[in-house]
Formats: sequence, structure tokens, C-alpha cells
Amino acid sequence: TPATPLTTPPHIKPEWYFLFAYAILRSIPNKLGGVLALVASILILLLIPFLHKSKQRTMIFRPLSQLMFWTLVSNLLILTWVGSQPVEHPFIIIGQLASLTYFSTILVLFPIIGALENKMLNL
Repeated sequence: TPATPLTTPPHIKPEWYFLFAYAILRSIPNKLGGVLALVASILILLLIPFLHKSKQRTMIFRPLSQLMFWTLVSNLLILTWVGSQPVEHPFIIIGQLASLTYFSTILVLFPIIGALENKMLNL
């Protein structure tokens, strides 16, 4: 088949370390929303130190933060796996749910868990 410059082949995918962001890009049907979510998914990692509300710095004595950390790691692995899959029905839904979980874990649950652990440790 001859090459057409106006269409992108479906088998193109980014390097493995950007597959999570690629899955977030594909999970939003609106092009502008997808690009904004893609940029936000990378820039949100820079916000994590500012969202850290716990007085205890180490995670050894913070089991809820450990749980949230491993939840985020498993979510990133799921997003990376979904980013390597074709754009088909079950992978789109899984990507949308994992994208929602990614943003809610970092923006909502991390600060809540930090405040809750402060209260539990009476700090």
C-alpha cells in the first residue's frame, strides 16, 4: 500500500517510559482534552512534593501512604500496559478508569492520606 501523509498508521506507539501518558492521551475522545491530560499527567508529577502534607517524612511509619504509593505504581503499570495495546473496546475503558484513578490518587487521596496520618500520629 502506498504511504499517505494524512493518516497515521495504527501500529505506531511511543517508547515504553511514555506509554502511561500515551494511554491517558488515548483515553480522552476530545483531541484538546487528550493533549491537556497528557501534559497534565507529566506535569502533575512535579506537584507531588507540594501536595505532601504529612509531618512524618519517612514512609516506614505511614502504612496508608505506603498503600497509596503501591496503588499509584500498580496504576502506572496498568496505564503502561494499556498504552501498548491497540485502541479497542476493553482497553479504552480500562484506560479511562486508570486515568481517573491516576489523577484522583495524586490530587485527592495523597493530601487526604497525609492529613489523616498527621491526625493519627497527633502531629
